Order: sequence, then C-alpha cells, then structure tokens
Amino acid sequence: MSKLDAAGTYRLGDRDVRRLGYGAMQLAGSGVFGPPRDPAAARAVLRAALEAGVNHIDTSDFYGPHVTNQLIAEALHPYPVDLVIVTKIAARRGADGSWLPALSPEELTRAVHDNLRHLKLDVLEVVNFRSMLDVHGPAEGSLEAPLAVLAGLQQQGLIRHLGLSNVTARQVADAQRMFPVACVQNQYNLAHRGDDALVDSLAAQGIPYVPFFPLGGFSPLQSDALEGVARQLGATPMQVALAWLLQRSPNLLAIPGTSSVAHLTENLAAAGLVIPAGALAVLDQIAG
Repeated sequence: MSKLDAAGTYRLGDRDVRRLGYGAMQLAGSGVFGPPRDPAAARAVLRAALEAGVNHIDTSDFYGPHVTNQLIAEALHPYPVDLVIVTKIAARRGADGSWLPALSPEELTRAVHDNLRHLKLDVLEVVNFRSMLDVHGPAEGSLEAPLAVLAGLQQQGLIRHLGLSNVTARQVADAQRMFPVACVQNQYNLAHRGDDALVDSLAAQGIPYVPFFPLGGFSPLQSDALEGVARQLGATPMQVALAWLLQRSPNLLAIPGTSSVAHLTENLAAAGLVIPAGALAVLDQIAG
C-alpha cells in the first residue's frame, strides 16, 4: 500500500486516482521553456513519483513546448494500467517563450494529435481546455466555439474526458450543457480562495477540482503565518499548504511539481500530515 493512500482517492473521469499527484511543468527548462539542464534527472523524478504511488500526472504539450510530454514517454512508457495522464491544450509558446492563445479548430486539433504522438498514446484520458481569454486568470466570455471542437474530437474517440482550466463558475456551467466536465483546474490555495464556492459546488456534483500554485502569490505576512504553523507541526510550508488543500474538501486533487527527487519525496509526505483544528483556524485567517 502506498503512503499516499492516507489522503484517499477520488474519481477523475472514470478512474480512481490518489489525491496527491504530480505536475510535470517544472521538468522543462527555465520559464517552462526549452529542455531541462539534466534530462536524466527529470526522468528520474518521474520514475520516483510512480514508485511512490503517484497515479495522476498533469502535463501539457506547451510545457517546453513538447519537452515534458517527451520526458514522460521516455521515462514511463509503456505506462502502468492505473496511471492517469491529464494534459492541457489551447495555448502555444512564442519564440521568446511567451504564452499565446491557440484556439482555432486547426490549432486545437493539432494540439490533440501532438499530445497523442509525444505521449505515445492512442487516446488521451483527460484533456483540459485552458482558457486564454486572460493569460493571468479567469475572465468571463464565451468558450462555446473551441469547446465544440474538443467535443467533436472526443466523439471521434481521441479524448475520453474533457476538463476546464483557468475558468469561471459560469463557464463551467456553460460547458456542462455541452458535455460532462471531468475536472476544473484553477489557481487556488490558502491565500487565494476566490473559488471557494466553486470548489463546494463541484464537490456536491462529484467533480474534482485541481488547484495549481499551492504557494503562488503569498504576501510576506501570509508566508510568515504559514511558516509559523509549519514550525509548530514539524513540517515544511509546502507540506502544510498541500495538507490544507487535501483537508479543505475531498474533491481537491493536488499536483505539486518539482524537478528534484528529494523535493518530490518531501511533497508527497504531505499526504500523511493532519492539521489540527487550532492550526487550521490560524491558516484560515491568512486568506487574501
């Protein structure tokens, strides 16, 4: 039995995954652009994640671009039967590393086929549509046209489940009128809790919420408060932030990323960390 079982599992699409997974973004080069300095070390992190019991990996072909997917295939293919690989599309990288929309039918179709080829898969288990109406965060606006393209690719058998990323609650509801939404991936952490209502709404529907940037955007005061709780619990701030997410709601699936095996081991230990009520009360006070 994996130590990650302490945090339980949750249904993602039609598969059960452990609630602490792995995000592959940091395996690419600086700025998530270009190859890593040590590709062998990157592959070692991926193998170590699976050996520790991780069966949910989050990636995208625009990480690099192409770098993380190629590393995943090199390190892990043929994949274990219980491994769920989730990818994102709808963005591309400029020559300078900038993040640009890629929303046309041709770009979306190419992205699905590129992911299939680079991951060495015949079908993508879960594809998240990453809204690019605003690169920096969710913005209202219709996503119907690109989502219709993805729904068509799903009907062709290239995608099993569709999810959403960087979206508003209204966009989730609109998408649900088109297809079952397998998951939602937005920024959410101790300090940024604007999606509290969405987390609870999705939990009531049995839909996973996958938060990214577990320590993103903390102020110095918020970081100090988190570090104080971490010292009390004999843990690292990242472990506490991850454990808080796991305790916040059963539908939260955490995907911390790292390019270090030691840091990976440290992050995954958060699955067994229980934050007592007093510490939870302190942490809840740091929300921005």
